[in-house]
Amino acid sequence: MSVHARARLRAEPDGRGGTSLPVLESDGPLALRRTRSPRFRYARVTVVGAMSAPLNGDRLAIEAEAADGARLIVDAAAATVALPGPRADADPSTYTVNLTVGEGAALHWLPDQLVSAHGSRLHQTTRVQLAATARLLLREEQILGRHAEPTGALTTRLTVHRAGGLLLDQQLTYGPDTPAGWDGPAVLGGHRVTGQLLLADPSFEDTPLPARLLGPTAALTPLAGPAVLVTAVAADARVLRGILDDAMRELLDGLKESCEDGFEKEREG
Repeated sequence: MSVHARARLRAEPDGRGGTSLPVLESDGPLALRRTRSPRFRYARVTVVGAMSAPLNGDRLAIEAEAADGARLIVDAAAATVALPGPRADADPSTYTVNLTVGEGAALHWLPDQLVSAHGSRLHQTTRVQLAATARLLLREEQILGRHAEPTGALTTRLTVHRAGGLLLDQQLTYGPDTPAGWDGPAVLGGHRVTGQLLLADPSFEDTPLPARLLGPTAALTPLAGPAVLVTAVAADARVLRGILDDAMRELLDGLKESCEDGFEKEREG
């Protein structure tokens, strides 16, 4: 029997300079826990897996909203592992993430890695709606197969709209039934770990960043809007996280120097 679950959270200014969480609804394997935030003004929620999921056939969804002026960090306690499950004829599982960031609000969406185990079939979709003055830091990481096993079938799509206009629409597909070449030198080049970091901030309208390489397996690309996208492949999850963390620190430090109210201008708690 497949699992259908939808979790919801909403962050709002609390009127005292911080952020409250009036909506925090867990469901099925998606357990949302209020955790201590390292930053003043930011609320923090950690997603804790309450059971093995997603299995083929499961339908999971998370909805997160940072209302006007709110500050929210969402992370995870552990990696998400897509598994085949007991039914060989099951449909692919789906994992849908819907994010909304209001005027003057900031959202750090930092889940742990997604592992595509052999035999699994997963379609992951992330949709983001940003207000014109919203800020977003989003990280995605995919591990294609557990140790010494082939990858499962994985399709991921990330769509970001800002002020009603399209900022990014990207779809990636790996594994069985994918057209030949998905793991070739023009795509993964033999690597089995891949990921990306998206930073959207209004200050990029005045100080856009140039495209450039970030080492031999990563690149920074400015988008047609106030945002940059870092994409990378790596030999393992540790190396990938190091690449993305280095890029994150560099980008946020740059905002701190150039923007009066950037992500890193929030006082440390």
